[in-house]
Amino acid sequence: MASRPAWKGYLKLSLVTCAVELSNATTGSEKVSFRIINRATGNTVKRRYVDGTTGKPVAEKDEVKGYETGKDEFLLIEEDEIDAVQIESSHTLSLDSFVARSEIDPIYLDTPYYLAPADKVSEEAFAVIREALAQKKMAGLARIVLFRRERPVIIEPFDKGMLLTTLRYGSTVRQSDDVMDDVAQAKVDKEMLDLGTKLIDKRRGKFDPKTFEDPYEQALLDLIKSKKAGRKPPVVKAASKPSNVVNLFDALKKSLAEDKPAADEKPAPKKSPAKKPASKSPSKRKSA
Repeated sequence: MASRPAWKGYLKLSLVTCAVELSNATTGSEKVSFRIINRATGNTVKRRYVDGTTGKPVAEKDEVKGYETGKDEFLLIEEDEIDAVQIESSHTLSLDSFVARSEIDPIYLDTPYYLAPADKVSEEAFAVIREALAQKKMAGLARIVLFRRERPVIIEPFDKGMLLTTLRYGSTVRQSDDVMDDVAQAKVDKEMLDLGTKLIDKRRGKFDPKTFEDPYEQALLDLIKSKKAGRKPPVVKAASKPSNVVNLFDALKKSLAEDKPAADEKPAPKKSPAKKPASKSPSKRKSA
């Protein structure tokens, strides 16, 4: 069953417009989740708002958003008033400028979504925009209102559709100088650098997200299965913390010697020793 779109609207490039829908590219539905239970009764616990002064529960119909205008003074804002706030990016992804994808620092990338045409009529215009981006190897910059906040986004070709990724605002990203200024620029020994690069080459592989596993998630599932079966939870031995390297050169040499080649790296074929030419025995003449 197809998931419900996270957003529906229009994709616009100058005078070219098409209806599109946005779908979540990631999911956390398979993760282990817990409910809060009353230990005394075994019943689930519900959260309720209570009045901050009287301590009495507040009926759902009396719950309303408030914007603080002064000490203990609030301006009440109704849900339908918030829903009525509409700007262009509430319903239209307007591609106003384009950049090379490589120009965008990964630290600004936030949440990915799949972007697809919303109906048959929009497929041709959607395909034109997608193929133009693919041919120029560019990503489009736009803005979208998601979850009552406007967010900058990039849009790029992906599979048969496009990928929209929300971006973090510059003001929300800490500059690296805040941390890196205190990092000393150590001089690297060439011989140790060679060993380090060889170690990387030996572990070189191909990116395959199917190989990613979540051992912590599996440990939680093992705990749940054990308790459900009435057994004691499995005892997991904590991993020992690595000690500081005393001799970096020796550690690199030992790592290189012990490290196995990557899974997709075939070991070099062993050369078979050259065969010595067979010695010819002197021919015997037949007696007359």
